[in-house]
Amino acid sequence: MREIVLDTETTGVEANNGDRIVEIGCVELVNHCPSGRTFHVYINPERSMPVEAFNVHGLSEEFLSDKPLFAAVAQEFAAFIAGAKLVIHNAAFDVGFINMEFKRLGLPPIEQAFVVDTLSMARRKHPGASNSLDALCSRYGIDNSRRTKHGALLDSEILAEVYIELLGGKQASLGLGVSAVAGSGGLAGIVVERPQRLRPLAPRLDEASAAAHETFIRSLGKNQLWRGYLGIAEEA
Repeated sequence: MREIVLDTETTGVEANNGDRIVEIGCVELVNHCPSGRTFHVYINPERSMPVEAFNVHGLSEEFLSDKPLFAAVAQEFAAFIAGAKLVIHNAAFDVGFINMEFKRLGLPPIEQAFVVDTLSMARRKHPGASNSLDALCSRYGIDNSRRTKHGALLDSEILAEVYIELLGGKQASLGLGVSAVAGSGGLAGIVVERPQRLRPLAPRLDEASAAAHETFIRSLGKNQLWRGYLGIAEEA
C-alpha cells in the first residue's frame, strides 16, 4: 500500500482569494514504512508575501523570486502523488490550495476518497485535547526540536511519525519492509511473516499466584467485569 504524507506552505489562508502555495513537501510510505522517496519544491507565488505568513514559515519574496512557478512543477508533483492515499494534517486546507492550483492549469482535482486527514484521526482518538502537530509530537514523544518554523518537507517527515502512532504505534510496521525494484525507480512493499515459536513458552504464573489473583478479583465485588474473564459466575 502506497501513501504520501504531504504538507504545503502558503502566502495565507484564503485559497480562493489570491493566496498561493509557496512550498510542497511529500514523504512516501509503503506499507506504513518510509520508502526513502520524497518530493520537495519551493514555488514562486507570483505575489507579495504577507508578514503574517512570513513569520510562520520564513520564506521571503526575495528567496522565492527565482523559484519555479507552480505550472512548471505541477506535472511532476501530480505524477508523484498519483494513485496514492494522501495523508495530511488538516487536509481541507492543503487540498483546497492544491485543487485551486490544479484548476488554474486545467488538471483534475484531488478527490476526497484519496485523502486521510490526521487531524480528524487525532480528534477521534483524543477528543477535547489539543491536536496540533506540535501537541501530537509531545504526546507521542516524537522529537520536533528542528521545527523552529513551519517547513513543508520537515513537517511531512514529522507527520509520518505521528501518523504511525495514530494507527497504533510502531508495532503497526513490524514485519513490513520496502524493496526497490531494480532499474525501475519504483518501489514494492514486501510483507515478511513473523517467525512463530514451535512451542509456546511455559507460563510464569504459578498456582499460588493464580489463586491470590482470583481472591483479589472476588474482593472487588460480585458484579465486576473482571470476574467474567476468570470464569467466576455471578453470586446471588
